[in-house]
Amino acid sequence: MKEMRPVLLVEDDFVDQMTVKRAFKELKITNRLDIAGNGLEALDLLRGHAELPCGIILDLNMPKMTGIEFLEELRKDEKLRSLPVIVFTTSNEDRGRSDSYRLNVALYKVKPCDFSQFVEAMRTISFFLKLNEEP
Repeated sequence: MKEMRPVLLVEDDFVDQMTVKRAFKELKITNRLDIAGNGLEALDLLRGHAELPCGIILDLNMPKMTGIEFLEELRKDEKLRSLPVIVFTTSNEDRGRSDSYRLNVALYKVKPCDFSQFVEAMRTISFFLKLNEEP
């Protein structure tokens, strides 16, 4: 059986990183989860890897480089621009949503506080990621 491509989580909050890991486990998502704490780390990781992820789960509110700034850089990079990105953030502001869609995100989801709702949001996200597993 072919190994599935990894998923890149770009998230600075340790609790949210652990919650995503827990949700992956509960949903039996077997893709490896690579984690970058901000947009700059994520770009370094993506540019240094031979194997690109099947998708990126992106928070918008991060230090050093915001999610929108990361998206702008990603879309300028010929090798990376077509990677599917799912925004998963606490921000429900119209500006963040419209900027994200302008930069061709596949999905914009607001993080719920309740774990069972968080798992359901991750189920939706995993559906989008499965569509991109084939190289």
